[in-house]
Amino acid sequence: MKVEIEQYSGFCFGVQNAIKKTEEALKSGETIYCLGHIVHNEAEVERLEKLGMVTLSSDEFQNLKDSKVVIRAHGEPPEIYETARRNNLEIIEATCPIVRNIQNRVKQNFDKNGAAVQSLIFGKKEHAEVKGLIGQTAGRSVLLSSQEDIHKIDFDKPAEIFSQTTRSREKYRELIRKIREGYEAKGYDGKEMLRVHNTICGQVANREPRLKKFCSEHEIIIFVSGKSSSNGKMLYGVCENVNKNAYFVSDSSEIKESWFEGISTVGVCGATSTPKWLIKEVADKIDRIKPQNI
Repeated sequence: MKVEIEQYSGFCFGVQNAIKKTEEALKSGETIYCLGHIVHNEAEVERLEKLGMVTLSSDEFQNLKDSKVVIRAHGEPPEIYETARRNNLEIIEATCPIVRNIQNRVKQNFDKNGAAVQSLIFGKKEHAEVKGLIGQTAGRSVLLSSQEDIHKIDFDKPAEIFSQTTRSREKYRELIRKIREGYEAKGYDGKEMLRVHNTICGQVANREPRLKKFCSEHEIIIFVSGKSSSNGKMLYGVCENVNKNAYFVSDSSEIKESWFEGISTVGVCGATSTPKWLIKEVADKIDRIKPQNI
């Protein structure tokens, strides 16, 4: 049985950067706190916590003083930095540069246009990155999690739209099309009324076509991801659409030998929030399986 790991699986640049900065800070021997899970992968969070990192809830962060805190790749809204200044917290800035750039663009455009232009954010409700983006407008942005939220838009006012970096490019295009149709139904030019910002991360978006090709080349696909990863759920959906024999696992303990009976080629892949060491661990366990009828 041949087991192949997809070469593009594993941490994206933003997550790699956050993990590296956290590991460097931990070398000091001090307690290093992180606001929320540094990455949506339980195994990687556990690994870092064993090295001394302490994960904080929002309430715990509000009461923390005189300490060092990592701002993870997803970024945070301005009020988090205000709390840090008030509580004498040293920030270890690990916001993904791409996310930081989008935050700045959202803020600059909102400061320039004010209430005259609606600020629309396409993203998952309660996602950390989305909270950070909406925070740039002091909560005045309109959150669109799906086409069902389009009714929130005032179609008599122009708007501009930004997307969470890990959203599906196809779904973003479809949402934009529907919004423009809404403007046209009111007699406006949809393209003039809606200004579109292409803010989906290229590294994430480019995974889809590569992943589709990889999934089509194997009899069975094992997708490795944390259960809370938005990116993981989206990419697993891509796998399922291409290969009906796709399985979602969080670690090697969830592998079942019965999946591989009669199978000669296995593809192992993962989310941009999945560490490569975990993907390899899963692949190694599969490689040790000896199906009875091969």
